[in-house]
Amino acid sequence: MICDVEARPETVAARLAWAVGYYANEDYFLRDMQIEGMPAHVHRGQNLIGPGGAVHNVRLKREDEKKVGIWQWDNVGFAGSRDWNGLRVLMALIGNWDLKDVNNSVYRDGPQRIYMVSDLGASFGSASRTWPSRRAKDNLNSYRRSKFIRRIGADSVDFQAPGRPTFVYLLNPKAYFMRVHLEYLGRNVPRADAKWLGELLARLSPAQIRDAFRAAGCSPQEIEAFSRLLESRISTLTDL
Repeated sequence: MICDVEARPETVAARLAWAVGYYANEDYFLRDMQIEGMPAHVHRGQNLIGPGGAVHNVRLKREDEKKVGIWQWDNVGFAGSRDWNGLRVLMALIGNWDLKDVNNSVYRDGPQRIYMVSDLGASFGSASRTWPSRRAKDNLNSYRRSKFIRRIGADSVDFQAPGRPTFVYLLNPKAYFMRVHLEYLGRNVPRADAKWLGELLARLSPAQIRDAFRAAGCSPQEIEAFSRLLESRISTLTDL
């Protein structure tokens, strides 16, 4: 159970990932939840728990696979493949700037190893880590203003996400330059692979796209606004 600002965007992003064939956590959103027998003190999120175990904006994650490790973007067997490039495009589409390797999980399901991006919460806001942090994820205005594509070349596309963080984060140089390094994940994506991912997403009906945001507890106004922005980005990909 997770209850924070990432609960809604992760719920939407997981459904979009499923829709085009990628593995993602099975997430469900509840606006309000009452937990009986909640301990008086918990390891994380103490300030998010109300009287009697009341919690709000909760993301519930199914936990029936066994996590056996993480995978690295630049050192995995499918790096450079169309599927790998398509996953980079999907991350740019939703504006997920938090592409640290530690957010990629390997699960074991019997003899099968499953590779997934298991932390999609830094999505649907700005294209990079910004200050104040509330603008960086689950922020309609930030998502609307954020740039999607930086450059379209003859054979490749550069996306804005993941972008470098705002300069205030230079207070922690190691973390800042780690995120600067991640910019390569949005650069030099084969144009054909970006178009391919867009064509997969274009198979979704307007109702299916809106259902993804509805599942995350968005208001009717938010559902329509986010969906129209997403559809516009998908059209940009199919037009490449």
